[in-house]
Amino acid sequence: MVKNLSESFWGTTAVVVAVSALAVAVVVMTFELRISGGTALYFIIWWTLLFAILPFGIRSQAEAGEVVEGSEPGAPAAPGLREKALWTTFVSAVVLVIVAGVLPLSGL
Repeated sequence: MVKNLSESFWGTTAVVVAVSALAVAVVVMTFELRISGGTALYFIIWWTLLFAILPFGIRSQAEAGEVVEGSEPGAPAAPGLREKALWTTFVSAVVLVIVAGVLPLSGL
């Protein structure tokens, strides 16, 4: 499913925007956060998880046996950034709802 959604730039962008807006809307309506607070929290979670998800499934050019002349052999052969953006968005939406639910319990 994620592979099919990530085939085009605009399709990927539309899914990321729609899921992000839905996650922020759920948090705003359910946990009484402001839109700015929900968006800021989502933004921080999304970027943090992006850097956690980036290394998954990476094969270097040296491992793939296709080193492009003039490039670093350790550079990714196929980074799959659109797929990773979608995975980051889906995971971030779930984490946002969990974090927004736990924040009131911590007294913050």
